[in-house]
Amino acid sequence: MKMSVLSLTSAALLVGAGAFATSAQAQQSFTYPQGYVGGDAMFWSLDPDRGSSRDDVGLRLRGGAQFNEFFAVEGHLGTGGSDGDAELDYLAGAYAKGIIPVAPEVRLYGLAGFTEVDFDRSRESGFSYGGGAEFDVAPNLSLGADYMRYLDKSAYTFDAASVGLRYRF
Repeated sequence: MKMSVLSLTSAALLVGAGAFATSAQAQQSFTYPQGYVGGDAMFWSLDPDRGSSRDDVGLRLRGGAQFNEFFAVEGHLGTGGSDGDAELDYLAGAYAKGIIPVAPEVRLYGLAGFTEVDFDRSRESGFSYGGGAEFDVAPNLSLGADYMRYLDKSAYTFDAASVGLRYRF
């Protein structure tokens, strides 16, 4: 009797482990389009052609829709931080996102689009570009980092490096 109880317990554990592995695999396969949102710490830098640069930390929210494993559209909203007379009121942008899957849980990506940036005294807009990487830490959660050139004007550049989390739903 002990042998059959042990055998039944072992069989139940194996079936349970198999069901868990199957559900974990099912969570990794996503259907498209797939929405996502994220939040980042944004380390920005305003570099004028003349004078010293201004640097600080702000917050950035991002969200988008991924249409397949290679392409998404993404929006950024950022604010916060001031250094001297440079205070970032907001940035808002929309981008096309090209994705290169390196492994099932690792992706490299490039962004290109348009951004409007409002500092305390001026508002500018223009073409933006950048790149980054993401690493899945859970089935719907990834850790990522990127570098963006938000504005490249004749008198200055505005760049930001960001690190944060993204949730897929």
